[in-house]
Amino acid sequence: MKLFNNKLSIELQGVMLLAVLLILLIVSFCLGVENYSLKEVYDALFNYRNIESYNIIRDIRIPREIAAVLVGMALACSGAIMQGVTKNALADPSLLGLNAGASMVISILLAFNTGAGFLALMSAGFIGAVIGGTAVMLIGMSRRGGFNTMRIILAGAAVSALLTALADGIALFFKINQSITFFIAGGVAGTTWQQLLYAAPVIIFVLIITTLSARQLTALSLGEEMAQGLGVNTGVIRTAFSVLTMILSGVAVALVGSLAFVGLMVPHIARMIVGTDYRLVLPFSALLGGIFIVTADMIARMSGENPLGAVVSLVGVPFFIYLVRKDGRIL
Repeated sequence: MKLFNNKLSIELQGVMLLAVLLILLIVSFCLGVENYSLKEVYDALFNYRNIESYNIIRDIRIPREIAAVLVGMALACSGAIMQGVTKNALADPSLLGLNAGASMVISILLAFNTGAGFLALMSAGFIGAVIGGTAVMLIGMSRRGGFNTMRIILAGAAVSALLTALADGIALFFKINQSITFFIAGGVAGTTWQQLLYAAPVIIFVLIITTLSARQLTALSLGEEMAQGLGVNTGVIRTAFSVLTMILSGVAVALVGSLAFVGLMVPHIARMIVGTDYRLVLPFSALLGGIFIVTADMIARMSGENPLGAVVSLVGVPFFIYLVRKDGRIL
């Protein structure tokens, strides 16, 4: 079931969501603990002078909010992909061990090299996401019947708890608590242009690839036999999309730490608008994810720099409970 069946209305909604995202992005440059006018933002970009307010806007606030958009897009699309690949409406990078695995391997890297560069953090995040996601999938498929919604979720909870505990233990033993706390709490504060230079091309490239391949994901989400009947090599497609999801999750964790529930909530909202065709679900998820994280970060910043992860969880936990009560069905 779709809320809107007319193709034109869906296109108009896409344009409207893009406009909302751009407006929120501009507003986010202005609002925070210290508010700035639109003129100050404009001058900081196009009439730059070496003064404190312009430096804060250019070097702190703008890269922070661009990171919020990219991470929102990455996590929302990775959640949508995982839900399609596993046919599990409760799938989410944080619930299936990807974020916890990325945090654990990043903590190992920082334990031995506290000055590790962002490229190394990205690589560690990807490796950790592979470890966490693979462990959950192997446990979830360890019995007959393949994927089972609740078994996957329980396996994800157990693996995530274990990997998070290992990350905490490493942090305590090597006395890097402050660095690991950032990755556990999640937040875009401190994002730099250099980090975006590495992360943005990877996220954008993967999002383009997944969107161009969305037809195969739609077929896969309909079931194994249906997908094979449509000529889809389900094994190859499932593996390819799983790897792309791990890349998105690993880069997102390296950039802003672990954020739960974004990949769970946003794809369901996107499907309420456009239905189950992933050629539409993925771009709509990207736009909605960017809107959600930018809004959450503004709230976190204006309330005294509260952890972004806490603000996201305030919405995500009730949504997760609602989905569980509905057995994963929102419509």
